[in-house]
Amino acid sequence: MTASDMGAGPDSRLVARAQDHLFGFLRALRTRGVGVPAGKQLDFLSGVELLAPSTTGRLYWIAVATLVTARSDLPAFDEVFHRYFGTAEDAVVTADEPPGETEDDRGEPGPAESGDEPGDLAAAQAGGPGLEASTSRLDAVRVFAPTGAPAHALLRLIRRELPAAVPGVRSRRHRRGGRGVRLDLRAICRASRRTQGEFVHLYWRHRPPRRRRVLLLIDVSGSMKRYSPDLLRFAHAVVASCDRAEVFTFGTRLTRVTSTLRDPGVDTALASLARLVLDADGGTLIGENLRAFLGDDRFVTMARGALVLVLSDGLERGDCAAMAGAVHRLARLSHRLDWWSPPACHPDYRPLTRGMSAILGDLDALTGVRDLETALAAVREGFAHAPTNREKSRVRVLG
Repeated sequence: MTASDMGAGPDSRLVARAQDHLFGFLRALRTRGVGVPAGKQLDFLSGVELLAPSTTGRLYWIAVATLVTARSDLPAFDEVFHRYFGTAEDAVVTADEPPGETEDDRGEPGPAESGDEPGDLAAAQAGGPGLEASTSRLDAVRVFAPTGAPAHALLRLIRRELPAAVPGVRSRRHRRGGRGVRLDLRAICRASRRTQGEFVHLYWRHRPPRRRRVLLLIDVSGSMKRYSPDLLRFAHAVVASCDRAEVFTFGTRLTRVTSTLRDPGVDTALASLARLVLDADGGTLIGENLRAFLGDDRFVTMARGALVLVLSDGLERGDCAAMAGAVHRLARLSHRLDWWSPPACHPDYRPLTRGMSAILGDLDALTGVRDLETALAAVREGFAHAPTNREKSRVRVLG
């Protein structure tokens, strides 16, 4: 049986036989001791469906690129592949050669990356998000286009309206002034020295209101490439207008970029940030990065009682259980946890992927944000509603 049989003809029996053959191949790999997790198997099947390989050699390279994770597995892999598909004469790999040198290096199309659900592949083929989500680690320097005049105007509006939208909290420290419930005895006694010990004026201390801390976690992976420039410009406006703001980016690693975004010029700040964030436009490991954030005691204090905004499409290619556990803890630490997602801007969007469906109950709101205009609309919507833990299971989905 050759790979060309898999995509040929409408005969449903032939398609069923091809599917059984592929699943048998995956079972044989596991029996032979080749570690093939479920996510890798989905990548392989998605690659076969998307590329429809016409030769055994192309099928071999798809299988190597998606299923082989260690050179030591190549002999066993070659044995199982030969048993199920025959010899791939144009795809000979030995244990001494890195499996990454595939037909892609010679200009042939390689396996595409997809979302963490089969539905993501269909959405990608229809032009939707999810085609570029992967766990690939890519170190590169992103070049950002200059910020235009319309974007500068939107940033000025965001900086003007954001402070009023951030939820407030009373300061822990008492300050003199106002008509509070606590007398400022020190000030009263000091003033009595000028009136021969008589208490003529009463002074009070109160806890003045202040804005809560704002924490931004921005996805800069390949699936967010279209949106990350405007989202980083929004982060620059947050740092400029909120006295207590922290910003982190994540793709395949977590990077703190708050100090870089304090530069007054937005284009200068983004240029400096591009040299700092080296995993931009690469893969995405949401759960792993959120766990790294929560594993640092300094970072945990930034989330406690804060307004937390996660700007991501939610296409997790790592362990969805890790993502769900990290988001659950982050929701309990924060005053409010909102998820801003570009796909949610579409009116037909439903959070059906494994990652998003697992965290939905821990979010206060899932909002469609993809550029500065939609970010300004989300800011004007406000963050006043702070549901209790029981209400967090009834997340609001805002278009």
